[in-house]
Amino acid sequence: MNSVSSPLDFLPILLMFLVALGFVVTTMVASHALGPKKKSKTKLDVFECGIEAQGNARVPFAIKYFLVAIIFVLFDVEVIFMYPWAVNFKELGVLGVVEVFTFVILLLVGFYYMLAKKAIKHEE
Repeated sequence: MNSVSSPLDFLPILLMFLVALGFVVTTMVASHALGPKKKSKTKLDVFECGIEAQGNARVPFAIKYFLVAIIFVLFDVEVIFMYPWAVNFKELGVLGVVEVFTFVILLLVGFYYMLAKKAIKHEE
């Protein structure tokens, strides 16, 4: 079996990339060329779920909203790192278990720090 790859081995990937790029370009050009060009106040007006816009859209949100969103994403991504460990649980042995428990302990330390700082306390 030949373990050295040649540039010819990557030809299917290049062809797939070119077809995808061609599809995107063709679709964008066609939608621009065939799409309606008439602009009116009603057409350019903001539309959200059938409700007419009221007031300024630039109303500031409370920082707690963003903080909870960032914390969710952070813990969600960290849990994703546990999936490869679960798949390779038997092959990793005792060292793998120690590493994952260290990872979980670090997660819990961060979680308790977040609770101590009252980062997700919603009462004002």
